Amino acid sequence: MGVFFRSKNNVTESGVLKVLSQVMDPDLGKDIVTLGFIKNLKIDESKVSFSVELTTPACPVKEDLKKQCEDLVRGLEGVESVQVTMTAQVRQAYVAPSKLALPGVKNVIAIASGKGGVGKSTVTANLAVALARAGAKVGLMDADIYGPSIPLMFGITDKPMMEGDTVIPVEKHGVRVISMGFFIPEDQPVVWRGPMVHGALTQFLTQVKWGDLDYLLIDMPPGTGDAQLTISQNAPLSGAVIVTTPQQVSLIDARKGLKMFQSVQVPVLGVVENMSGFVFGRGGGQKLAEENGVPFLGSIPIDPRVVESGDSGTPVVASFSNSESGNAFRILASRVASELSIAHSKYHSPVAKDLSMEWQS
Repeated sequence: MGVFFRSKNNVTESGVLKVLSQVMDPDLGKDIVTLGFIKNLKIDESKVSFSVELTTPACPVKEDLKKQCEDLVRGLEGVESVQVTMTAQVRQAYVAPSKLALPGVKNVIAIASGKGGVGKSTVTANLAVALARAGAKVGLMDADIYGPSIPLMFGITDKPMMEGDTVIPVEKHGVRVISMGFFIPEDQPVVWRGPMVHGALTQFLTQVKWGDLDYLLIDMPPGTGDAQLTISQNAPLSGAVIVTTPQQVSLIDARKGLKMFQSVQVPVLGVVENMSGFVFGRGGGQKLAEENGVPFLGSIPIDPRVVESGDSGTPVVASFSNSESGNAFRILASRVASELSIAHSKYHSPVAKDLSMEWQS
């Protein structure tokens, strides 16, 4: 419990927390006091300061929450100044005992499509960079053993370093990256059977020194075969994002990928419609989401700069951050992070700690 004291202006911690309990987190559906978001509350005469610790640095309503807090506390009698600091602490996902342990990695998110050619790797690369630019610690595992494309999209030509028996991922654009493309010549095909693919993916998960990560994104290979099952059954997945285009043939395969994750009890965070626009149409991704009872995360418009940026090694969210597609990827990152927080809340009932219960005393 926090330490109670009363200032000369009669501003109390309980009074401040009581008004802050009116501020609701729109994703979790509870107030920020009950959720335990209020940290380091200090009162110095008429000056009030505190931090609001969110569940992700990519929160889309961060500034709105800050303004609500400032306005409510400033409205208290005796308060002359308010200082609100917005911080974030990404929550650790629940990991089943049967899953592989990844020390330091809080959340593992699979980005899947069920079909090739829908721009899944492009979405993964830009989502990773968008989360990193928002302030999160991000890693990206390229699980497409037969057709690794992430090194090209990140412009990485360096080989990973070794530290004993572990591999140190290459960092670019604020993202730690590992890919089979680092270990084979660019023009050499990977001709492996299922057990060899299983072994390589397991090594990527367990023999790579990922360090402390808020999010590890896995760029899944297309389809629903051995590689996909290896990851979905063994990796400690926090959730999955399904990428599709508006075309019916893509939607059919995306639906299969979605069902696969649901069959192995991996939460589907939502569907994103890539290449949305006048050539391919739009709306298919939203319909797929609605039919399967999962969130629609948004649309990424057709933009030649997305392809050009990927080919040049700088994802569009970094090279053309203020473009329509760059903004779309930033919104996507916020929505994925928000849906992950919602998924966490279903496994962990938030318990208000320290000052968070003072106002009810």
